[in-house]
Amino acid sequence: MNFKRFGRPAVIAIAAGLALSSCAANEGAAPASDEASASTLTGTLNGAGASSMDAAQQAWIAGFQTANPAVTINYEPSGSGGGREAFIAGGTDFAGSDSYMSADELAGTFKSCAPDSKAVDLPVYISPIAVIFNVDGLTDLNIDADTLAKIFSGAITSWDDAAIAKLNPDASLPATAIAAVHRSDDSGTTKNFTDYLGKAASDVWTEKASDTFPFPGEGAKGTSGVVDAVTNGVGTIGYADASQAGKLSTAKLMVGTDFVAYTPEAAAEVVAGSPLVPDRAADDLALDLNRKTTNPAEYPLVLVSYAIVCNEYADPAKGELVKAYIEYIASAAGQTVAEGAAGVAPLTSELETKVAAVLATVK
Repeated sequence: MNFKRFGRPAVIAIAAGLALSSCAANEGAAPASDEASASTLTGTLNGAGASSMDAAQQAWIAGFQTANPAVTINYEPSGSGGGREAFIAGGTDFAGSDSYMSADELAGTFKSCAPDSKAVDLPVYISPIAVIFNVDGLTDLNIDADTLAKIFSGAITSWDDAAIAKLNPDASLPATAIAAVHRSDDSGTTKNFTDYLGKAASDVWTEKASDTFPFPGEGAKGTSGVVDAVTNGVGTIGYADASQAGKLSTAKLMVGTDFVAYTPEAAAEVVAGSPLVPDRAADDLALDLNRKTTNPAEYPLVLVSYAIVCNEYADPAKGELVKAYIEYIASAAGQTVAEGAAGVAPLTSELETKVAAVLATVK
């Protein structure tokens, strides 16, 4: 999507959403302590992006505003693509994104950044993506990447298909039509999901990883939209940040020769074993996730959400606030807050150290 094509109405909508999210965060914050009152930080930060990390963002905002009562932070869960577009256009001070910036995005101009300054991707949130489903009489489901790819591309259309039956010999599979639900908006969750399918089921899924889902079918906006559609549908299956799967049944993925359920620990393991994306700036910490692992201790369908920030801000006061906020959310204390609010996996100490080193240079 091109942010510019939405024009002024989209900017107004984002601003309105940010104001509402600010009210919610302020209402949930605890009273400031004497220590918090000593904070000298003042001002307002606006961020937008991944809906998957909204629960964590609201918890981070409440914690940070309690410690810094003269600061207001707004976060609009507009989707990863919308968040990056708003940040690039100068409509926000930072973005949250479940996919790192593309080479084309990095080659452009960032209006909130100082002249000749660029932006960087800093991992702050790790979570498994759950394959959620709602099928009468079915509570357990084993699935491999090839079969999952065929379901979401439309090649498999019934729950009693032979490929599904082979993976679930003890299940009573109904002859119900499969309703595969995908994100209708530009979504980093979709990019991670399609990246997994493209790498783990490369003979079946030939589409490139993309924020936009490449096949027709039932679309729903945002993580909550997909969860609602799967919950209220018949024979439905979808994908969503595991922290928002709620009471829906979730599938086990084949990893090597085992079927593996998602856990925060298994998500953290695959991230720990993944290298940085090559040929990017030294301070950009985008990760090349290992989708083809055969280690059953690792869950390869995982997303890493990034805080996207300027190396140097056009407004130094904004730079000071962004630096302080992202330092908090990427710290051990901030990661503990996110773990409690959303059940996500904390950053490894090694990754935490790398993020802190980059943030030390932000201004």
